[in-house]
Amino acid sequence: MAGKPFLLEIGTEEIPDWMIRPALDNLRELFLKLLEENKLAGEVTSVDGTPRRLILRAAGLPASQKTVVELVTGPPVAAGENASAGFARKHGVEPKDLHTVSTPKGEYFAYNRQVPGRETADILSEALPELILKIYFPKTMYWTGKSGPRFIRPVRWIVALLANKVAPFELAGVASGKVSSGHRRLGRKKVPVSIRNYEEQLEKNFVLAAASARRRRIADGIEALLADRDLRVNADDALLDTLTYLTEYPTPILGNFDAGYLDLPEEVLVTVMRHHQRYFSVAGPDGKLAPHFVAVMNTAADPEGLVQAGNERVLRARFNDARFFWQFDQHRKLADRAADLAHVTYQQELGSYLDKANRMVEIVRSLGGSEEAQRAALIAKCDLTTGMVGEFPELQGVIGGLYARAQGEPEAVARAVYEHYKPLSMEDAIPATAEGRLVALADKLDALRECFRIGLVPTGSKDPFALRRAAQGAVKILVEGRLAFSVSELAAGKAALREFLLDRARYYFREIRGFAYDEINAALASGADDLTDLERRLEAVKAVRPTENFEPIAASFKRIKNILRQAEFTGGGDVVAELLEDGREAQLHNAFLRVRGEVESRRGDRDYQAALAAIASMRPEVDAFFDHVLVNAPDERVRRNRLTLLDRLLREFSSIADFSEIVTSKS
Repeated sequence: MAGKPFLLEIGTEEIPDWMIRPALDNLRELFLKLLEENKLAGEVTSVDGTPRRLILRAAGLPASQKTVVELVTGPPVAAGENASAGFARKHGVEPKDLHTVSTPKGEYFAYNRQVPGRETADILSEALPELILKIYFPKTMYWTGKSGPRFIRPVRWIVALLANKVAPFELAGVASGKVSSGHRRLGRKKVPVSIRNYEEQLEKNFVLAAASARRRRIADGIEALLADRDLRVNADDALLDTLTYLTEYPTPILGNFDAGYLDLPEEVLVTVMRHHQRYFSVAGPDGKLAPHFVAVMNTAADPEGLVQAGNERVLRARFNDARFFWQFDQHRKLADRAADLAHVTYQQELGSYLDKANRMVEIVRSLGGSEEAQRAALIAKCDLTTGMVGEFPELQGVIGGLYARAQGEPEAVARAVYEHYKPLSMEDAIPATAEGRLVALADKLDALRECFRIGLVPTGSKDPFALRRAAQGAVKILVEGRLAFSVSELAAGKAALREFLLDRARYYFREIRGFAYDEINAALASGADDLTDLERRLEAVKAVRPTENFEPIAASFKRIKNILRQAEFTGGGDVVAELLEDGREAQLHNAFLRVRGEVESRRGDRDYQAALAAIASMRPEVDAFFDHVLVNAPDERVRRNRLTLLDRLLREFSSIADFSEIVTSKS
């Protein structure tokens, strides 16, 4: 696009990997706001970052703001020529340049003053220091003293180029310029750059500015390492993303460990490699864990194998720790550790984890859970007292399941304990067994019920007890596990908690399942309280919606609701057949009686699609009624009878989905 390109690079000490992408998104928003507030054209073409730099590129910036014409009003025309001449002299114009304007107070002298726009470079120079300091980070620091600015890490250099000219400014003693910095160990400390050669110059100094390039280098490097070894890396997109933002010039290396460690559970070994060392685990041709790992170093090569040896040494020590805890923890069975949970605080007002375990057992029992499910609920949290979880907290639940299996608990119990934290996200699977689903549901429901009971309700973005995630997991388990429980009962009579769960259900069905928001509103307005039943209603609405009668009948239902509201009709009573007018009104009543019987039958079988299709089939009778019958008849008894007919129609046929909630072309 026409206009000038712009490059901003904020060079810093190492930024935590997980903070980089949110900061870049915020930087984009702040720069777009700067352009908008200053009426500057242009667009942000990219934002990118490494541990030591945040980068923004923009294009289409004008050289300056547009010239603005302002109307300057002077004295009234009645004041005469002397007044107009004085006004002209004051503003440096000729009297002939003046004209008159009409105002509510009369005719006035005026002239059009042209106000030249400011230079874009000047605007950027003035605004960028404040913009940079506005970039949001969860934590910030002083680095020049208490009176100085705050940022995530000390700012060491700034590149700010509009076209190839510096937009000059200073931040905490650091002046903007056209000099970047290369890789901390491999590149030059000062790297002159331009708009055109920026990425090229950085790459020559061992910095891949684009995250996509670093991600590709890691993936390609791993593929090359394993190409001739009959091995494959276990895919881990989250770890790949972490390593991408931990490095500026990533290079994968292959390491090895003693095959004797493979007698430990695979989950333990993978957790140690992934969470503690940020290594990729490797599988052999049989799909089982192989005695190798892939580490990613932030340098170009390891010719003498020193980095590999160091990684192998550290991993060996961590594996030895894991082996010790595995063997030591086995001296006590999980069930024997239940009493120890009394000394582990769950939450100050909610007691210990033993209290929570007992509540979970009661919830499972109330939901009809088996003896195995209740047993799993009792011991699910016992691994919190083990040395393994103390050393490797990421193994909560998983290690409990492994210990339960090793200690002879029934497989249903061990599997339920193993999976009771699932689903960890909307992409994660729910527990695979009926027992696991009930225990996982009980865990989440206990957190929700108890926190709501004492007022620990999420507000805004604050959710310290991850209750939104718990509710989302509960919804996913209920729907995908086909658990037909009443949401009202699960909420233990708490209206706020019920609405909280239904709000998460709305999110799940809209964002994960793809139903339209008005379809969800229509199904919920019918009073659906069982999420598996709600799912069936939604599928029925979605299936019937494209049919020719659906949207017109939905528009008619909306009209009926408005008529009843305007008439302040509260309902009650039956339709009096003798007061019905022959023809269109009687035909609508007969159609209502006919379809009502079919809908009741279909509703009993939960064949909601057929029931909704039957309701939609009444469109001709409804249309004809509104075209030929006056609802607000002069006779009060007739008018009330017609309102009663419409009210019965609306109430009876909104018990599956409220058609009036559907957004139509006539809405």
